[in-house]
Amino acid sequence: MPASATNSPPRAQLDALRRGAVEIIPEEELLKKLERGTPLRVKLGIDPTGPDLHLGHTVVLRKLRQFQDFGHTAVLIVGDFTARIGDPSGRNEMRPHLTSEQIERNVARYREQAWKILDPDRTELRYNSEWLGKLTAEQIIRLAATHTVAQLLEREDFDTRYKAQQPIALHEFLYPLYQGYDSVAVQADVELGGTEQKFNLLVGRELQRNNPIGPAQPPQVVFIMPILVGLDGEQRMGKSLGNYVAVEDPPDEMFGKLMSLPDKAVMNYLELLTDMAEADLLACRHQIETKGPAARDVKLLLASRIVAQYHGDEAAASVREHWARLFQGGDDAGATIETDDLPIPVGWDGKTLPLLTVLTDLDLAPSKSEAKRLILQGGVRVNGLRVEDGAFGLEVKPGTVITVGKRRRVRLVSP
Repeated sequence: MPASATNSPPRAQLDALRRGAVEIIPEEELLKKLERGTPLRVKLGIDPTGPDLHLGHTVVLRKLRQFQDFGHTAVLIVGDFTARIGDPSGRNEMRPHLTSEQIERNVARYREQAWKILDPDRTELRYNSEWLGKLTAEQIIRLAATHTVAQLLEREDFDTRYKAQQPIALHEFLYPLYQGYDSVAVQADVELGGTEQKFNLLVGRELQRNNPIGPAQPPQVVFIMPILVGLDGEQRMGKSLGNYVAVEDPPDEMFGKLMSLPDKAVMNYLELLTDMAEADLLACRHQIETKGPAARDVKLLLASRIVAQYHGDEAAASVREHWARLFQGGDDAGATIETDDLPIPVGWDGKTLPLLTVLTDLDLAPSKSEAKRLILQGGVRVNGLRVEDGAFGLEVKPGTVITVGKRRRVRLVSP
């Protein structure tokens, strides 16, 4: 890995960093910053609103690691202060308030998981309570005076809630200002974020240029990354939707979830979650379009690469071999059975129900006795893994794939 930003020409860095990005605002400014030949301070903020990172979070973390590999400084900001507000971006309701104990617990988990991707020796880890907790009332008023209510209501999430007459608390309006001030506090050259973060990232750029509290700074470049779709292939990955792959999922569960991914979403994952060369990506796209065994092979490659990233090559090889044993002899559901989307019945979502009940009520088996026979004979799989326990409880959530025998395979989707 490069020891400094000067080891790779600025234009080459820009060409590599551009891959996967939705927008760089402004791109020519990033090139000028790279041409300085000194390491940039590249900021990413994460709010510890939950204990686990999923593959959707890793899209921006991987981009941050790419900046590190070019010799730049990663500034990872843990929003222990802003977590008390809750990021309203992309939300149609207020987030619940977290206790200090919940935040501290989540911070510890986030840090542990982030090191699976980032180089801790080249990461400046900061907590925004360091500066936000010290702002005086006068400084907060000055910060709030930089934007109007009309400007804040231009945000899609606020606009949607306002038109629907859903409540918007005053403290939520402070969130983008606080996130923007984080950029001032750490003197960020670049800030990374997803598409739903664009407004907040631009606020940081504006506050650096017109700092109401201290001296002005050169504005950061806004680097926007796309949103990873979930296992349903439709909605963004999220724990609340149950369509996620957690960074710390066990290897077999991670592999099984990725093998349940719809073909149409595979390229999205390969492009955003791997370092596969462009020529290889084109070959994979062609295989996906041919469907059948060729598409299955691409999915096997994807699942193996992701498991290897988070659990090592040995674990990836082991789980792939296990998968091959399960489906040997022509019983490869991914190749011989079309997957049907099946809406989750009203009231089932998020509940854990007996697999016998699920199979019979969804007409996947004619009776509970037949369902039990299928299970005991190894004819039922959940996310690719054989279930042989008649008392198995299935957590009903979108993205779950149930295979029954050699003739039926369904993917549970939101009602």
